[in-house]
Amino acid sequence: MAAPLPRDPIADAQENWAKHGWGNVAEPMAAITAIMRAQQILMARAESALKPFGLTFARYELLALLNFSRKHELPMNKASALLQVHPTSVTNAVDRLEQAGLVTREPHPTDGRTTLVRLTSAGSSLVRKATETLNTEVFADSGFPQKDLGPLIRILADFRKQAGDFEG
Repeated sequence: MAAPLPRDPIADAQENWAKHGWGNVAEPMAAITAIMRAQQILMARAESALKPFGLTFARYELLALLNFSRKHELPMNKASALLQVHPTSVTNAVDRLEQAGLVTREPHPTDGRTTLVRLTSAGSSLVRKATETLNTEVFADSGFPQKDLGPLIRILADFRKQAGDFEG
């Protein structure tokens, strides 16, 4: 990671927004930009923790989703919906995970139009180890004070719900 900057560029941008006549949107711009930057920082930490396992965070999420499913398998279209990504992204992740022997594609037993993605024993073992590492290196030391986590989760959930991310 690069050395910290001497000043907060997002705070500077907020000030510049106001100076240029956009004061009414300077604070929301700064909040949105800060969230985007925080996402970059957190993603870099997760990707770094997963690198020794040969996983990206996107592939890890798919393995974890399969690991949590009752039969360790899901229709590819359902995995796409639950991960909230385009079906092409799931197909690409499955391609890579299948090449690594971590998942298999199987025909659905009753729906010929559907393909199941199934976690292999190697995938199950790897996702458990990767989860332990993420828990230790990223989630246990999130960088957020414990007292802020509940409110942060609620604020982001409210935003996501209003944006149509989920209904309930």
